[in-house]
Amino acid sequence: MSLTPRIGLVAGELSGDRLGAALMQRIRERHPDAHFYGVAGPQMRAAGCTALADAEELAVMGLAEVLGRLPRLLHLRRRLVRHFLRRPPQVFLGIDAPDFNLGLERRLKRHGIDTLHWVSPAVWAWRRYRLKKIRASVDTMLTLFPFETTFYQDHGVQARFVGHPLADEIPDDCGREAARALLGVSAARRCVALLPGSRESETERLLPVFLQAAALCRRAIPALQFVLPVASPGLMSRCRVATQQRDYAQLGIILLEGQARTALCAADAVLLASGTAALECLLVKRPMVVAYRLHPLSYLLVRPLLRVPYVSLPNNLLGRRQVPEFLQSEATPEQLSGALLALLQDPAAAARQVEPFDALHASLRRDAAGQVADAVLERICAQ
Repeated sequence: MSLTPRIGLVAGELSGDRLGAALMQRIRERHPDAHFYGVAGPQMRAAGCTALADAEELAVMGLAEVLGRLPRLLHLRRRLVRHFLRRPPQVFLGIDAPDFNLGLERRLKRHGIDTLHWVSPAVWAWRRYRLKKIRASVDTMLTLFPFETTFYQDHGVQARFVGHPLADEIPDDCGREAARALLGVSAARRCVALLPGSRESETERLLPVFLQAAALCRRAIPALQFVLPVASPGLMSRCRVATQQRDYAQLGIILLEGQARTALCAADAVLLASGTAALECLLVKRPMVVAYRLHPLSYLLVRPLLRVPYVSLPNNLLGRRQVPEFLQSEATPEQLSGALLALLQDPAAAARQVEPFDALHASLRRDAAGQVADAVLERICAQ
């Protein structure tokens, strides 16, 4: 191996930035002089990654939403290709952002650069035609879930299960009382956490519905309290204005700057947007109701391509409808509040939902950052 490993990284949005920073730390434990460069967020930059662009530039969700940003994204990818070909890394690792990274990885692989991808696109769920592109782009797919590795191997793609970083981070018991004390939430009253998504488009579509559902729940349980962790500073103003409207001001919703995990730990039940938050809720062992709304055009394009009966990770991991999920027109205040009240008013039903979560947590706890560091360094050693 070279005395100074050179590793190219492109991380998609804040979640990818967190993964990239953890990986850099694990590699630097063995190679303090390792050099990292690519698309990075604040955590990767703080860890010493030379940033060629910011990870937030890739934070685009939905097919319709991408169209307005497409010229800028294509220009960025061309610029990165030129940079990585002028200064080739020994290994390139794309972290999430598959629609951006796979095209970049394919071009780099054609020029002899080893390519890995961490966080598989949900090709097992929809758009399976991407398998051909993945084969042409990625030397090894590093997967978060064991069923993904099996799927890839069955379709002729080299894959390696590394576990999920959140399963490594989150303890078996996250402590409801301590979380409530930290947030100033009453220990004597039931609490619902509202997580309408981390992206502006998600919040725009789901927050009004979540607030209406919360109001319906409050009618049934007058002492119910609510916490709403706001994913980014840019969304705080929108959330504050929405929660202070006349119909919702009496709910007394506690707005938090981030602190999503603490909010989940404090809650008796959770209403959330489908995505990583559902997995995090599973790992803290809280009962949940999942909802999602895409741009109508995006949904029309996506719906025929879906190959699985569920959208939420808990249901896909278990292969059954363990968690209620409501999509598009089904995600109504009445449906969401009804599902929440079923959990809040029937402790046995809530306990049945979370019963398999302990075993799932244990199966995903694999030291993911260390496993990915091993995969990267093994690839460099083999050169």
